[in-house]
Amino acid sequence: MSAIQTRKERDRAERHQRIIDAARQLAETEGWDAVTIRRLADAIEYSQPVLYGHFSGKDAIVTAVAEQGIGEFAVATRAVREAAATPEEALTAVAEGYLAFARDNAALYDAMFLLRTNLKFGDEAGQPLKDAFKELALTFAPFAAPHDVETFTEVAWSALHGLATLDRGGRLRPDFRSQRLDVLIAQWVH
Repeated sequence: MSAIQTRKERDRAERHQRIIDAARQLAETEGWDAVTIRRLADAIEYSQPVLYGHFSGKDAIVTAVAEQGIGEFAVATRAVREAAATPEEALTAVAEGYLAFARDNAALYDAMFLLRTNLKFGDEAGQPLKDAFKELALTFAPFAAPHDVETFTEVAWSALHGLATLDRGGRLRPDFRSQRLDVLIAQWVH
């Protein structure tokens, strides 16, 4: 590969990342409805056809944001899980981290788990999704018996997602976040 080809590929990858970063920033500040090809083109100072050269449309951009967010979530989950001294501490830290991630990164969380994307889950999932699910499964595995670890993980993840979504939507009493998490964790460890 020539130096010119390498530079062009590097420039293309940088443009691709700039689009993702701009979408993420715009979504966090103004919401996903504000993320349009026109707004992104203006934000990164490229024409709309250049953006369409990278992404087929908004769903593809949301998918790219979601995939990166899931990768970041997997890394953060691994770090808190591995830093814990016991499985119980790991469970608590991962659950707290999950809820904080959803609360502190609202638009990113929406892209990851609520908005329409082209992501495949389950057996067809890409590596970032597999990595994130693996971290959750490693967290929940000590508490899964007599159930299948993956099924237990799916149910536990669903419970965390429900808490995160209801809390962010203002549907739960904010003063009782820690008590709700204590109740949920007690269900898993006993």
